[in-house]
Amino acid sequence: MTAFYHVCFVVPDIEQAMQDFQRAAGVEWSDPVSDRLGEWDYRIVFTTGGPPFIELIEGPSGSPWDASTGARFDHIGFWTSDVRQGSQRLEEEGMPVDFSGCPYGRPFAYHRMDSVGTRIELVDVSRQSSFLSRWNPDGKPMPAIDEPSRS
Repeated sequence: MTAFYHVCFVVPDIEQAMQDFQRAAGVEWSDPVSDRLGEWDYRIVFTTGGPPFIELIEGPSGSPWDASTGARFDHIGFWTSDVRQGSQRLEEEGMPVDFSGCPYGRPFAYHRMDSVGTRIELVDVSRQSSFLSRWNPDGKPMPAIDEPSRS
């Protein structure tokens, strides 16, 4: 199963983080996109070149992507065929929901994984097509965490 598709860093300055990653690791970036979830405006960007992706998010204080105390590694992202079932499974495994986009009409959820000090993000595979068309238009579909690998 290859459902893992990205790592995410929450940053106070998305352009600076993009430049630093580019200089350090030679990665290339898509153009940052501004968006809004609930009361929070935020900016987001992904590396080009296909999975695994590096994601950067710049969010306001008090948001799920608050970087007011500094940049941090935030989460590891996985596709799932059903966010609600996947979230229930993670909660049963002792990883509580930290934030859910579902009440805002976005099928994703963050779960705390305290043993490694990060969150796990489950994103509904129904969003994959729009994700790939925006961030990796030449890429192949990726399987969900709970479905067999596609050959």
